[in-house]
Amino acid sequence: MTANGRSIKPFSAEKHLSRRSRDRLAEVTFFLLTILPMAILLAVVVALVVRSWPIIEANSMGDLLGGKIWKPQQGKFGFFPFIMGTFWVTALSLIVAVPPSLLTAIYLSEYSRPRTIAITKPLLDLLAGIPSVVYGVWGIVVIVPWVQRINPIAARYLGFIPLFKSNNPTGFSILSGGLVLALMIVPFIVAVTYEVLRAVPEGPRHASLAVGATRWQTIRHAVLPQCMPGIVAGVILGASRALGETMAVLMVVGNIPLVPNSIFDPAYPLPSLIANNYGEMMSIPLYDSALLGAALVLLVIVLAFNLLSTMILRHIVRRMPR
Repeated sequence: MTANGRSIKPFSAEKHLSRRSRDRLAEVTFFLLTILPMAILLAVVVALVVRSWPIIEANSMGDLLGGKIWKPQQGKFGFFPFIMGTFWVTALSLIVAVPPSLLTAIYLSEYSRPRTIAITKPLLDLLAGIPSVVYGVWGIVVIVPWVQRINPIAARYLGFIPLFKSNNPTGFSILSGGLVLALMIVPFIVAVTYEVLRAVPEGPRHASLAVGATRWQTIRHAVLPQCMPGIVAGVILGASRALGETMAVLMVVGNIPLVPNSIFDPAYPLPSLIANNYGEMMSIPLYDSALLGAALVLLVIVLAFNLLSTMILRHIVRRMPR
């Protein structure tokens, strides 16, 4: 009996053991849920390697990755045009999307009024939720004709630069795919960058403004250095989305298996190759294995990109002032 009249219950070893058992069960459950994504990734890699092994045995990796001819009827499976098409479209989409995305996020975070944010944020969320096939249709209706019109103009005035010189008479090109893809990844980059900027404490802003710095100087020297890892993470998220996007790019990029030399050339990214052809012409020897080999190559590219991005992100974090 205690001073206030309450009785103290005796220690129960069985109850203590039951609590320890529940804690242990929760720990094991959380551990299994943690390793589940890694197990799924491993299962995907193993399945792709097993299914693509016949094409790997029949051809050397140099012939597959460096081959420029894709003629399944003749047993020629060169992945190089598709790899280059993937890189061209993804790189162009990032070049177009990243600068306006960062400037938009900075404006929303540092300059805009609450009413502007209340209107803009739902619109960005709406853009992020639009199905990719809708972007593809919009690209065919708007972007492709526009690219077709500016192609001869660019060839006339910028034709001395190989990047803008092309004999493609249509608007189905890398530029069309890059513009559509850029519009698709802008909401993701803006959303991540905006949240990262808002997470910076107000102290550095107030201190910078107190010593006479302008608002832009405050953003450049006091805010951006603190959230640079988050900004890089947002760009990585957008790039990962761009690497794997299929339907919208498939509809506007041209889908011709040639190595592009200009942004007005058509291309054939790896996701489009897989989506366009898997399930058809499977009577051709090694065709099924070649498409799954393309999926394996795409997976390796995405994993390598994310690994490289993680290393760059850690390097940035280490160099940041403490």
